[in-house]
Amino acid sequence: MEYIRGLIDNVNTMLVDNLGELGPLIAVGGLGVLLVLVTLPALLSKEKDPFSKLGKDAGADGADLAERARLRQGGKNEKLERFAQYLEPQTEAELSATQLQMIRAGYRSKSSVQMFNFAKLAGGIGGLLLGSLYLLVSGGGDSAQNSIFMVLIPGAVGYYAPVYWVKRRMQSREDEINGGFPDALDLMLVCVEAGQSLDQAIVKVAREIKPSYPALAEEFQIVSYEMKAGKDKTKVLRDMGERVDIQDVNSFITTLIQSASFGTSVAEALRVYASEMRDKRVMRAEEKANKLPTKLTLFTMMFCVPPLLIILIGPSIYGIATDLSR
Repeated sequence: MEYIRGLIDNVNTMLVDNLGELGPLIAVGGLGVLLVLVTLPALLSKEKDPFSKLGKDAGADGADLAERARLRQGGKNEKLERFAQYLEPQTEAELSATQLQMIRAGYRSKSSVQMFNFAKLAGGIGGLLLGSLYLLVSGGGDSAQNSIFMVLIPGAVGYYAPVYWVKRRMQSREDEINGGFPDALDLMLVCVEAGQSLDQAIVKVAREIKPSYPALAEEFQIVSYEMKAGKDKTKVLRDMGERVDIQDVNSFITTLIQSASFGTSVAEALRVYASEMRDKRVMRAEEKANKLPTKLTLFTMMFCVPPLLIILIGPSIYGIATDLSR
């Protein structure tokens, strides 16, 4: 008993000497995180269902079926479903807001919310482990406060990295949709004036713009599939506006709905709105071009002025310093 107590005291002293006053607490926390990571694979592992092979062997019409399955909000991940109560928001409003955010980022699976929260959890735990490992390798910080920061900062970075990634995805999709929307309207106008209905024009546009603007083509494909399923056209268009959340798209949807309600020509509405979208795209390009000189001024001041001052004033300063030293 005395031997065990002495061993514990020695380990405690070593932790305090290397990690500071919070050394035992950091060690216990790291051990707990390690045990959680060791236990997770055993909890998540599940044998494959033998009957699942029947669905794979039955496949038909692979390309179109796979495309529809990708756009459909597919089944949830069974492994993550076990921990749904921990990986999903508890309130309906927060869950709906998170799901809408993931859809706007391009992640349409039902398990996307769970994957998002799991990525935050795994990133946070991984960051804490890396921080603890670095703290052990470096021999500890100068003080307990520095040691805590060395562990917590990587954990915070790992936790918020998925949030930053999702926001970047949302912004990139928004830029892509804004860039391709005028071309899509021009193509839709050509299809409508050629005698096709609005539903056929949307299908044609989704097929033609897919190589250039896959995000916008995906939204139009969802609209076409929902219309084929018999969903109300107004509801389908409003759902698209909610998914995309872009002012130009929402205005276009409002124009189509009003045109259908009042019985006016869809082609005429498309022609006017397509012209406005082209003008807006030119205005956005001119705005970026006008901002460029202002942005370049800062880098010019940083990288051009200091070397120029050194070249012009440096010899004079050197001469004055030499004269004073004499």
